[in-house]
Amino acid sequence: MTNTDIRRIPILLTSSVVAHDKGVRLQDPEERARLAMESILKWRAIAPMNPLVLCDGSDFDFSPSVSTLEGSGAVECLHFRNDVDLVQLHGRGYGEGEIVRYALEHSQLIQSAGCFAKCTSKLWVENFHECISQWNGDLLLKGVFSNVFSPRKATELAYIDTRFYVASVDTYRRFFVRAHHAIRSKEGHGLEETFREIFLNNKLKGRLMCPPPIICGVGGGTGVYYKNTPIRRLKEKWRYALTKRHPLFKRWFS
Repeated sequence: MTNTDIRRIPILLTSSVVAHDKGVRLQDPEERARLAMESILKWRAIAPMNPLVLCDGSDFDFSPSVSTLEGSGAVECLHFRNDVDLVQLHGRGYGEGEIVRYALEHSQLIQSAGCFAKCTSKLWVENFHECISQWNGDLLLKGVFSNVFSPRKATELAYIDTRFYVASVDTYRRFFVRAHHAIRSKEGHGLEETFREIFLNNKLKGRLMCPPPIICGVGGGTGVYYKNTPIRRLKEKWRYALTKRHPLFKRWFS
């Protein structure tokens, strides 16, 4: 894909101003809406040419707020109501799956581009351009590996970080559009573990991005800003570099 094409990839921000999952600490709707708007401004500074799609699963319409932003570029605002009972039963990962599916069905920007970069609202990716430069026209994920630095335990893929990924519409519909239906929250098996199962079962080689995305902002579950210290970033890069060299995993990376 050319650089011009990369700049046209829509960035989908998944939002729920009303937190249907009562297990998250950040419950205040006004604060959640404010932080979503903050992420739009951050994304505009990071990727001013990429259109944004803000899709809210609590039926909150961001259009009036977005219209007040100066020079914000294209921002398509979608909203609908998640299945509240199922989100409360299975957690926010279920709601996120519904939001992405709704956006794929209703976003003109995503349908026109045929692909999208998904990021949870209230967050942004500092090294977005470095991540998107790896775009293969198919799928880019962030894998989280455990035991990388352990001399006694085998390194393994713990889960896929679903806060940020890039996918073609066709690939997402083929593999992940119903991933949230496989969540088993009572067993501690969330959306991240479901993505991991799909990745492994379908042998999706060459789809892990490296270096990993530097994700910033406020986590809805904790309600606080991430602490991306230089040491933490260096450790994450080193973890990925070691894993990519591992003979069992090197073919998984882009």
